[in-house]
Amino acid sequence: MRTFPAIRSLTLIYLSRGVLFVRRTQLSLPRKLFSCQVKLAEKEEAKAVLTLFLKKQGLSNTVAARTINKSDLFIDHLLSRLHSVHKSRYLVGRELTTLEIRDALIPYLESLLEEHRSVLVDLVEYFPNPSVKGKPVQPLSPSQITLDSKKLKAVSRVSETGPAGKLPPHIVYLMDLGMNLEQIKGITCRFPAFAYYSLEGKIKPVVEFLLDLGVPKSDLPTILVKRPQLCGISLSENLIPTMTFLENLGVDKRQWAKVIYRFPALLTYSRQKVKVTVDFLQEMGLSAESIGKILTRCPNIISYRVEEKLRPTAEYFHSMGVNVAVLLHRCPQTFGLSVEANLKPVTEFFLGRGCSIEEVGIMISRYGALYTFSLAENLIPKWEFFLTMDYSKEELVKFPQYFGYSLEERIKPRYALVKKCGVKLLLNQVLSLSYSDFDKALKKKMKKMLSDKTSNDTDIGEDLL
Repeated sequence: MRTFPAIRSLTLIYLSRGVLFVRRTQLSLPRKLFSCQVKLAEKEEAKAVLTLFLKKQGLSNTVAARTINKSDLFIDHLLSRLHSVHKSRYLVGRELTTLEIRDALIPYLESLLEEHRSVLVDLVEYFPNPSVKGKPVQPLSPSQITLDSKKLKAVSRVSETGPAGKLPPHIVYLMDLGMNLEQIKGITCRFPAFAYYSLEGKIKPVVEFLLDLGVPKSDLPTILVKRPQLCGISLSENLIPTMTFLENLGVDKRQWAKVIYRFPALLTYSRQKVKVTVDFLQEMGLSAESIGKILTRCPNIISYRVEEKLRPTAEYFHSMGVNVAVLLHRCPQTFGLSVEANLKPVTEFFLGRGCSIEEVGIMISRYGALYTFSLAENLIPKWEFFLTMDYSKEELVKFPQYFGYSLEERIKPRYALVKKCGVKLLLNQVLSLSYSDFDKALKKKMKKMLSDKTSNDTDIGEDLL
């Protein structure tokens, strides 16, 4: 959910000794404090993502924890990458969800694993130079040696200058698009074939095609970093037919620029892979129109394996009484979360605080993004502050979107103004109204309170007479 900066000033109307006063109250915002809290929260999120990633590579809990304790510089590096990927979010003061952080970091960690393989732990512990500590490096297998030699040759091809001191033409072209040499070398490490794509035959036709679709030039580096394989696909035999196939499934052809930016890999999947996911969505009761909207808004749902990811998640939500089709339509990215690692802990959190399983089901039905937030850095502190507010638990069940607003920039400042005015507003009015509407709602409540007080005073006076 979109978050907003706290209101800076508000017209207050109050009564003192029978005289009506109007005053502007200025409110200073703790932006520096908020920024520090967000950074600390993101650091913990990055550590959690890295810990889980290391465990999936076979490290024990003890070894993974020991590695994390030595990884401060590497964690800072991950945060820098996170800020680069989501630069626009920080400019508007929006907190990233757990899912957004995970989606930004895991592909990068996977690329590092592919590049460094058995010495990944050394890289994490001794970043940025794992060799300076003199730790022994495990021997590579012949297949790894062959692969690494191919990578080195490919990287050399894109970074070496010719007799005239110039880089290869296709590298110059990519740099003119806004890419830097390190990005290109990184792509080549992950996908060595990229170094051998011709400018006129492969790269330029795809780039011009994307530009014709309305993709901004500034988005091209991100798209190519995410999916360099796009440049190796035939436009006439693969790319255009795949797009036609997806449009027939309901993808909005007017939104191709956004779809490709969100998940360029969509155009590289086979039709069979796409059909398996679409068949599952139909099985869940989604209409063709809804499926088209899901593929347009959340194209990366195609990357979720049906039997390992989508079906277990659907069954879990169904057991809570949630309409799975509605949840898929509203928040398909929730289905990319792990049942054990992400969903169950959130459910248990609310159950442990007095909510029934039916109430938790209502909350996720009303606000699908609820499960994408971090427990430690979002749900727990916001729940604790909610307990200090004059609202019942039922109010939160009705308006779970509460958890989508910034605690420091929206919830606390607005609630403080409500308390200062001495009025009562519904929770959704406090948070969801625009600045002007919030101001109007407060003034309306205060006028009514003043009118009621005047009426009561008149009644008391008549009784005395």
